[in-house]
Amino acid sequence: MTDSGRWDLEVRPHLTPYFAYGAAFLIAAAHITVGFLLKIGSSGVIFRTADQVAIALLGIIIGGLVLLFARPRLRVGSEGIAVRNLLTYRLIPWSEVVDVSFPPGTRWARVDLPDDEYVPAMAIQAVDKMRAVESMDRVRELMARYRTDVSRRSDAS
Repeated sequence: MTDSGRWDLEVRPHLTPYFAYGAAFLIAAAHITVGFLLKIGSSGVIFRTADQVAIALLGIIIGGLVLLFARPRLRVGSEGIAVRNLLTYRLIPWSEVVDVSFPPGTRWARVDLPDDEYVPAMAIQAVDKMRAVESMDRVRELMARYRTDVSRRSDAS
């Protein structure tokens, strides 16, 4: 089965990646520029070529870390909910999913698990406004389809 046929829904943040790309570029460009300009003028400190390279590399590394904010993704399919955040990936089977919620005042949604635990779902962010609402509606529709106990409970109501 292909990866695209495996998932009914894939959600990524909309605005955050733009900010991440821009910030990463500015950080890297500023550090590279400062690295080039270190030897121009005399400040009393002796900078070597290794210092210039180190500052440029530091900017590239920090920029790369900022790009992690463009990484979040949430996938929903018959296997469960797959959540990829900045550094982690977790496939949560439907048997472990209690709910998918977006508590008031939070920045992103979360997948609620048993025993009051949860996994943040950074792919659905409050800053995306209506896109976040539509994504939550679609996730809840799929949850009702795949979690038979949830769909039976809503039919009985």
